[in-house]
Amino acid sequence: MLFEQAIGAVGIASMEVRPGDTALAHGSGDVPTISNSFFVSLCESAAITSLAEFLDNAETTILASINLQVHGAVGMGTQLQTASTLVEIEDDQLTFACEIHDGPRLVASALMRRNLVERVSFLARTAALSIMSQQSNN
Repeated sequence: MLFEQAIGAVGIASMEVRPGDTALAHGSGDVPTISNSFFVSLCESAAITSLAEFLDNAETTILASINLQVHGAVGMGTQLQTASTLVEIEDDQLTFACEIHDGPRLVASALMRRNLVERVSFLARTAALSIMSQQSNN
């Protein structure tokens, strides 16, 4: 990864809220407003986009933590725009500041940390853990 050049990189993501994207549809609430899981997904998508030109083909990032603050409800039909800015790199942990807007209105913000991993090694560890878990359940 090109660490020094990546600081300040910005990625964007957007979506229109559909009926299936609501807390009511996901079972995470009983009102037809966006499920907060979509705020997390938008932040992740924007962060991944910001890194596209800086990662080697063998590298990827995975979510380590997210501190999400919801500032307002969002109903169906709303068009959301998300921006994610890489603000810090410490060892293999990348920190992003994210904002989600409905036009000029800030509806959510987040501080997200993603771990830089080597893709093949990460997938091999994940597969091994899955096999071990399946064997212990039998």
